[in-house]
Amino acid sequence: MKQPGLDNRHRDQDGTIHKKRSDTLNKNLPGGQIPEFGPNQTLKVMREKTGKESEHDVRKAAKKIR
Repeated sequence: MKQPGLDNRHRDQDGTIHKKRSDTLNKNLPGGQIPEFGPNQTLKVMREKTGKESEHDVRKAAKKIR
């Protein structure tokens, strides 16, 4: 059996952890909404505005935007 990835996300055969989907809405993020963005903002747009890939890094960069 494969070991679960971080946050119990699926790993590929080469060990790469899947990222959150780009069409995930801010209001549906597991750690709660990112207050700097609207509830219907997609993760793709948030990634583009902050220049970060991971959800954690997007949260940190969003705090510096405002």
